[in-house]
Amino acid sequence: MSTIEGALTGAYALGVRPAMRDAHAKGHGCVKAEFRVGEAPPELRVGVFAEARTYRAWIRFSNGAGTPHDDHAGDGRGMAIKLTGVPGRKLLDAEIDAQTQDFVMINHPVFFIRNVADYVPFTTLSLQGKSDQFLATHPHEQSIVAAIMAQTVDEMFEQRYFSMAPYRLGERYIKFSARPVDCSTNAPIEESTAAAPTDPDYLREAMISWLGEKDACFRFGVQLQTDPASQPIEDPTILWDETAAPFVDVASIRIPKQTFDSEAQQTFCENLSFTPWHALPEHRPVGGINRLRKAVYEAISDLRHRLNRAAPAEPTGDETFH
Repeated sequence: MSTIEGALTGAYALGVRPAMRDAHAKGHGCVKAEFRVGEAPPELRVGVFAEARTYRAWIRFSNGAGTPHDDHAGDGRGMAIKLTGVPGRKLLDAEIDAQTQDFVMINHPVFFIRNVADYVPFTTLSLQGKSDQFLATHPHEQSIVAAIMAQTVDEMFEQRYFSMAPYRLGERYIKFSARPVDCSTNAPIEESTAAAPTDPDYLREAMISWLGEKDACFRFGVQLQTDPASQPIEDPTILWDETAAPFVDVASIRIPKQTFDSEAQQTFCENLSFTPWHALPEHRPVGGINRLRKAVYEAISDLRHRLNRAAPAEPTGDETFH
């Protein structure tokens, strides 16, 4: 963790402003959304899915890299959801009374590091530009990184996003996912095959264009662990087979037509903190990688806000920008 903090502090000393996240540094924008919980099956009526209701939410879409780069480059893409108006005590001591719940995802179903013991050397080498040294001796992880970095996308609203790592849903273990659907029919949306524009920031521009004309929609599903042997908790690089454990829809997401590209809203977006640990106990992250993420996310968020002289605060859902 000190290695990541050192890299962030070093970049700030060289004039990088504002201090950025160590991952998902390039945000395409934060958009207002509605997260509508439906009538879930009885075994899934836990936490925010306990009853049918609608939460107001903020959703940040991003590239996965730790430094901003051209959107044409292969990369993971992130969808971070923050529900507001969520009652109940939360897991983080600093925000135990916060009224928010986060769901953090990227557009790939598995994580690229098995455990904490591997995360440390991988991160150290990556910050030196030498991640290939680690991957050369870890072919399984190398194949996952290659698959993530091969991804190029045309529209953020046409991607399917995954939690990668497991979580609790009450006493059960789950993963979760958001898949894009047509807002009128709930039919799956196919990815565009059109050539991407030449603009290096075209993903943000595509979001602006889309939401200037129509809503964007997703279905949010959870996948129950059915076999601990083939669906491990402590190895998030292992895919949980959807044929053996299908995702079950528990909520719908509607991102209404809107304008979100003001400077004030962009500043608000970058000051938000998203972490798997902004959560009710019923949605506790599990596994070694998630436990590590708790420490890393908290430390980087604290450092980033201090460097940027921005007080961390959770949104209410009532925010408006012009």
